[in-house]
Amino acid sequence: MSLDLTERHSFRLHACAKQQLQISSEKDLNRLDQLDEYLILGGGTNTLFIEDYPGTIVSPRFKGIEIAELEEGYQIRVGASENWHDLVTYCCKKSINGLENLALIPGTVGAAPVQNIGAYGREVSDFIVSVECYSLASHATEILLNHECGFDYRDSFFKRHPNRYLITHVNFFFPKQWSPVLEYGPLQSLNASMVDAQTIYQKIIDIRNQKLPNPAITPNAGSFFKNPVVSSSLLDEIKQIAPDIPTFPAAGGSKIAAGWMIDQLGFKGRRCGDIAVHDKQALVLVNLGKGTGEQLVELCLQIRTAVLDRYQVLLEPEVRLIGKQGLMRLPDVGANSSE
Repeated sequence: MSLDLTERHSFRLHACAKQQLQISSEKDLNRLDQLDEYLILGGGTNTLFIEDYPGTIVSPRFKGIEIAELEEGYQIRVGASENWHDLVTYCCKKSINGLENLALIPGTVGAAPVQNIGAYGREVSDFIVSVECYSLASHATEILLNHECGFDYRDSFFKRHPNRYLITHVNFFFPKQWSPVLEYGPLQSLNASMVDAQTIYQKIIDIRNQKLPNPAITPNAGSFFKNPVVSSSLLDEIKQIAPDIPTFPAAGGSKIAAGWMIDQLGFKGRRCGDIAVHDKQALVLVNLGKGTGEQLVELCLQIRTAVLDRYQVLLEPEVRLIGKQGLMRLPDVGANSSE
């Protein structure tokens, strides 16, 4: 295998693949039919290569931003390979408001609907009208409307069916009538009647820079685990032993803070070889230099076992884990294998 993947994902674990194929046009899309095994990889900020991947890495290169101003708001069509934070910055500078709470989230625009990225009370699905993609089954271009994308908390139809579509463009709509979303954390200190989107945008950047390590300096993939959603009965049980656990309303129950649970169990700063829990944010795992896939899986197993034992909650990763068979799951708690 000749393609070094170490610099192709932000966690920078050493791994290799067979080769790379860049896709930037409909004509290029037809070349996918000639591949036996492949993985679509955008910015690599939400993907970890645990092992060597024997197939081809497909790298989309769909660029461009098109804006149409309507009476009620703005329609924006964005190439999937555009940088997400650059899009947020671009919109803020043009006073197209709505994405400010999602500033400084790493990755590409095409990855945003896959993960249904969200932060500080906003999700990208709030603004997506449709997603343009190439069906790897029918070999045709399709447009999926918002309700067809199966958006859920950090989830989507695209994530549940990882090799069914290649996203080429995302279509957004931003109403001109704007109101701030300030319900989460440090944003509550802002005055809703006076604040503007640019202030929120800068506040989010400041918060994230204080809390989260820069992947260019300390390799990481952002929040490693999802914040789990639990039933009201389980939440009552958890509060008997952890009355201060942060909770947020969510469809189907209440969302609880995974990072808080990990921190309470003493994992902040814990290491397994060169893989560690970040010493300032327990929801983030970092590569201290020479981390391996085996070390990462072992640390994840320790965290998941401890959280399950204490809180009866099984944490699930927010990141994509890739092994020799492609997309892989973490081992079951108590198991010795990654498959």
